[in-house]
Amino acid sequence: MDLPQLINAVIAGNAPEAKTLTEAALAEGVAPGTIVNEGLIAAMGVVGERFGRGEIYVPEMLLAARAMQTGLTILEPLMAKADIASRGTVVIGTVKGDVHDIGKNIVAIMLKGSGFTVHDLGVDVPAERFVEAIQEHSPDLIGLSALLTTTMPAMKTVIEAIEHAGLRDRVRVMVGGAPITEEYARSVGADGYGRDAGEAAEQAKQLIAGVG
Repeated sequence: MDLPQLINAVIAGNAPEAKTLTEAALAEGVAPGTIVNEGLIAAMGVVGERFGRGEIYVPEMLLAARAMQTGLTILEPLMAKADIASRGTVVIGTVKGDVHDIGKNIVAIMLKGSGFTVHDLGVDVPAERFVEAIQEHSPDLIGLSALLTTTMPAMKTVIEAIEHAGLRDRVRVMVGGAPITEEYARSVGADGYGRDAGEAAEQAKQLIAGVG
């Protein structure tokens, strides 16, 4: 099986071809984990780099993500049976009062494309829902998104709620969004900050690995 073909199909956003090539790789005996890591994740790594350099934009990113998802849909049940561990678990959401989701969705795509298990809580998520999600999913990382200056303070509210629930030492917290800066992230007690989707995925890897 020529995994570069699968990589190219995902980068091009060709979902039918990605599905066909994923099925062909399985038929040829390629391990599901190999297809994910050396095919789908490798492809999304290229997509993330191109997105970060401004060579592609949101529509192309979303098409690539859809193509990746067609492959993941086939492979995830097989990986679960084989007990193949993910890189880590992330809960992500846009904070209360904010209904912007494109940036959050792209970060979720990049995280999934980097091998993370992602639970997306959606938009306008109250602090208590993040606390419930920690109790429910036992994530390694919480990702908070805000696209408005008026909703930025909700990030601190979420972090304080996690602390009050006695769960702060169980998770790392990463924040991001157009108005967010690294200085602001530190000021609200976050562990990390992603300037864009690619940086967020790299930051997530470092935080879960205990670096930074």
